[in-house]
Amino acid sequence: MLSQMRDDIQAVFERDPAARSTFEVVLTYSGLHAIWGHRIAHKCWKAGWFTLARAISQFFRFITGIEIHPGAKIGNRLFIDHGMGVVIGETCEIGDNVTIYQGVTLGGTGKEKGKRHPTVGNNVIIASGAKVLGSFKIGDNSKIGAGSVVLQEVPPNSTVVGIPGRIRIQDGKKVTNDLDHVNLPDPVADMIRTMQQEIEQLRKEVSALREDKKDNEHSVH
Repeated sequence: MLSQMRDDIQAVFERDPAARSTFEVVLTYSGLHAIWGHRIAHKCWKAGWFTLARAISQFFRFITGIEIHPGAKIGNRLFIDHGMGVVIGETCEIGDNVTIYQGVTLGGTGKEKGKRHPTVGNNVIIASGAKVLGSFKIGDNSKIGAGSVVLQEVPPNSTVVGIPGRIRIQDGKKVTNDLDHVNLPDPVADMIRTMQQEIEQLRKEVSALREDKKDNEHSVH
């Protein structure tokens, strides 16, 4: 446990340039407090002391704003930066050297039973506001972009962005997807454009009929 705590502190210094001293990190980093609280709660959970485990996790949720279910399995050197609003579900599994930013949810869709939360590989970065929902794996060394909603498995060494999340980079190479998130089809705009074209065509036809009528009147006179 003490070895894990030292590793957790070291992870903060390696990944947060704002960290200045061990005293400051131990005293003020809520992500660190949430992780340490979870380690205690998880031991109680594994021992079958479920109510005590939940009570401990709720206490740390209250003081940190970070909710980690005591049943979740967390590896070494997890770094939760800022952390407010982070939610980690019961059957979630997190590997080593993972970085999670504020507002991240590692949750379920509400449809699964049993294993219903994601498994996060090693060396993964999940940026602020991202939602990873469902029982699937985020591969090692992958990155989830800020605000992304990930609903399916992510291969190792991938970068995922967007809603829904799509792989943009894999193994260092840009991935081309059929759907362009910048230029999404707009059925309402398409309908308006078609109506404008039809109106313009009708105007031309009406104008042509008026010209024919004038020509006929002149020929009669």
